[in-house]
Formats: sequence, structure tokens, C-alpha cells
Amino acid sequence: MKDLRWRSALMLAVLVVALVYLLPTVDRQLPAWWVKFLPNEKIHLGLDLQGGMHLILEVESAKAVENSAERFTQELKDDLGSEHIRFRQVERQGENKVKLVLPRDQDWQRVAQLIKDKFPLLEVANRDQTQDQLQVILEIKPDQVRHIKKLAVDQGLETIRNRIDQFGVSEPDIRTQGENRILIQLPGIKDPQRAIDLIGKTALLEFKLVDEQHSVEEALQGKVPPGDKIYYGRRVDSATGQVSRTPYLLKDRTLLTGDYLTNAEVRIDTQYNRPYVALSFDDRGAKLFEKITGEHVKERLAIVLDNNVYSAPVIRDRISGGNAIIEGQFTMDEAKDLAVVLRAGSLPAPVKILEERTVGPSLGRDSIRKGLFSMAVGGALVVAFMVIYYSGSGVIADLALIFNILLIMSGLAALRATLTLPGIAGIILTIGMAVDANVLIFERVREELRLGKTIRAALDTGYSKATLTILDANVTTLIAAVVLFQFGTGPVRGFAVTLSLGIVASMFTAIFGTRLLFDFLLQKGKMKKLSI
Repeated sequence: MKDLRWRSALMLAVLVVALVYLLPTVDRQLPAWWVKFLPNEKIHLGLDLQGGMHLILEVESAKAVENSAERFTQELKDDLGSEHIRFRQVERQGENKVKLVLPRDQDWQRVAQLIKDKFPLLEVANRDQTQDQLQVILEIKPDQVRHIKKLAVDQGLETIRNRIDQFGVSEPDIRTQGENRILIQLPGIKDPQRAIDLIGKTALLEFKLVDEQHSVEEALQGKVPPGDKIYYGRRVDSATGQVSRTPYLLKDRTLLTGDYLTNAEVRIDTQYNRPYVALSFDDRGAKLFEKITGEHVKERLAIVLDNNVYSAPVIRDRISGGNAIIEGQFTMDEAKDLAVVLRAGSLPAPVKILEERTVGPSLGRDSIRKGLFSMAVGGALVVAFMVIYYSGSGVIADLALIFNILLIMSGLAALRATLTLPGIAGIILTIGMAVDANVLIFERVREELRLGKTIRAALDTGYSKATLTILDANVTTLIAAVVLFQFGTGPVRGFAVTLSLGIVASMFTAIFGTRLLFDFLLQKGKMKKLSI
């Protein structure tokens, strides 16, 4: 009796926990106290069941190499100036080269030492000496080029994942595919175009000075002053909704970038009831911003995101504290998306969409209906077979089967796993595997009864001898399921999840659960003859 009590308590505890995790999926209107103290995760449906988006992006990793070469060019200029080394030209050439022209060959030793100390990723590709100058071509080392490209894909993956997490998509599937591609699946997405805009933004935030000494009109006619560049801002007429582009003549030098941002959040302008984005910089960024605003009082500072001017306010006074704002004629969604991409960081290289598919929810509903129908038909046939072939013992096996399905569904909710169409196939396969364990046990019990053993002795021998066979078969299947989950893609992993949960649940219900019911009936004296 003591052994029966603790086994019954364990079975009851498992049942209660399973119901606790499964109830949020069944009942959408949970009380507040439940949400506060108990699990409220629902079973998430995959892209093939609830619809959504499928994207394949290509990271233009060569652009990341160009950006690195451009950064090295600017840093080399600054370092040569700080070391008081004269130079005629420092500019990027091609994807991964930097051209350096010195007026005197005598300075090369100092430059070579500077490159060795501060630019270990660069090496001399060519050196050409003439009478009046020394021309040196530096290039990024080949192994570093490969590393930069791989890093661009990895950083792009993390940046996109951060953006999607803040966008609020549940159970997205984001992973690399090949050398420079990223696969994205977004189940249940309601606004595909907004998601594409959010994912694809480079989000390069720059602060540049407006050149008010020269005419924008003359620059538009081709007379762009050296060191300047034309940018455009977007304006929306509040009355007509017409979109226009306003040209700005900005100094090409970037004074501050978004690399120093720590936070970006949407706030409401109480005076005009319009959203804006408030920015916060880290300590270094705050000092730089204070220095920039202090040196350029009464000048206009343009805020540029992905080469678009959002605003160009006049600096009234030195700004300390490391805070700034981006104003514009935003909608609330536009302001939220802007804050998301700024918080998640800029992409190290642009991405382009190679493949885009949208799966409608009607297809998902049809898949669910057919999947559930096939599961119901398969389950009903298995239940009927067990009752017909094994009589009362078949009923006990069917009860264990129902408990098994309950454990699988609650396991999906507890692990926050995604149920896919192949996952439903895994559940159907598990139904057959679950009763297969009971078939092995019952056939062994039948053999023991034919030898004239008592019911209890037949059950003891049948369970003890069949258990090892069941464990061997299920463990090998479980190993295969783990390998599928580790190396498979989305649909295959969905199948592997339900198969793994089903194997573990079936071993528990078929061996522990059914034996508990048999022992309970024997203990209470309600089973004088074993119906099997």
C-alpha cells in the first residue's frame, strides 16, 4: 500500500503539472492571479500552421570590408596628423585597399612603425618610389577579409534577431544559411511590409554639420564644394499627405555615430501631440556630443539615418548629459520602428531580399484541420484495436495513450516549442509507438499466464522482461530525434521536438502508468481475472 501511495501521488502530480501548463492554450481568458503566479505560455504554432513570412536575406559582406577599409583610411589620416607626418593623399581604393602618398621617402620608417603598432590588420601590398613622392598601397590581410565577412553575417544575424524580438513576433526562426545568407521565418506576422522595412534598415545614425556657407541650389546644379555632400530629408504635408524631399548640403565628415547609443525610446511632444525618439549616449558619447555642441553653437546639426536627414536643428547651447532627440513627422508605428532599429544597433553591412514568401492563415487553418483529423482517425483506430485485441487491458493502454498525448502538448507549452505540421506527424507516430510498448508487455504477460502463473507474478515477469526491450528501442529512436533536432531545419526540428517528447512520455505512461493501474486494481481486489 505504501508503494502504491507514493506512485499514485507522483502520477497525480505529473497530471496536475501537465494541466497547469496546458490550460493557457485551452482557455484564453485566464484570471489575473493565474497570469501573475502560474505559467501562462501557450503552444506556439509554426509558420505552416498559422501563416506568416518566409524570407531569405543575403548579407552584402563585401560592403563590410569596404567599411573597414574606409574606417582605416580615416583613422590613418588622423594618426598621421597627430604624429605630424606630412602626406599628400590617403584614400580607399577598391574593396580592401588604402592608398597612401608621402612627399618624402624619409618619413616611411615612421609610417611603417605606426602601421605596425596601430593597424595590425593592414599589410603593404605595393610600394612605388618616384623622384618627388612615395606611393604605398596597403591592403587588409586576406585572412582578416574572410573574418570580417563572417563577422558581418554573424553580427547581422544577431542584429536582426534583436529587432524581431523587440518587434514582438513569437517563436521566430532565424538562422544562417550558407556563407552569407540568413533565413527568417516569422509566424503570425500581421504586417509583412513593416517587418521587411524593420529588418532591412541599415540603421547607420550619423550627426553631421549643415554647410550654411554655400548654396544648396548651386550644389544641386553640380557645384558641390569639396568635403560636402547633398542629402535629402522627407517631409509630409499634414493637410494633403503629400510627400516631398528637401535637399540639405552637409559636410561629409561625421562628427558622431550611433555606436555610442545606449537607449532609444518613443516619447510624445505634449505641445504638438507628436511622437519623437529620445536618444541616450554612453559616457564617451556624452562627452563627444557635449564637445560637438559646444564648438558649434548657432550652427545647424543634421541627424542622418541611412543617408536620410530626419532633422537639422540649430544648436542653441552646449548640450550636456548625453541626451538628444530625433524629431520628424512620424506616425507612432514609424517612431516605434525607428527606436527599435536604433536600440538593436546598425547592420554591419546592407542586406537584400533574395526570396520572400507569405503563407496565408487560411492555409494554416486547413493544415491544422487536416492534421487534427488524421490524428483523430489514427488515434481512434489504435484505441479500437487495443480494446478489441486486448479487452480490459487494452482499455488501460488507451487511458495511458490519452495521458501520453496530454503530456506531449503540455511539454510543448512548457518548453515554449513550436508546433508545426511535421510536429503533428510526430505526435501521430508517437501514438503508434506508445501502444507498441504495451503490446510488448501484454504479449509477455500472456506467455506467463499460459505457463500457469498467477496474475501478479505474470505482471511482474512481463513488465520486468519487456521493459529492457522497450528502453532499448526507445533510446535509439530518441538519439535519432536529438540528431534531427540538432542538425535539421525548421520543419524537421518540429518533427524532432514532438517525437522526443512523445518517446519520453510514452516510456513513462506505458511502463509506469499502466503498471500503476494494474497494481491498483489488484490491491483493491477488483481484478480476479486478468482481461488480456
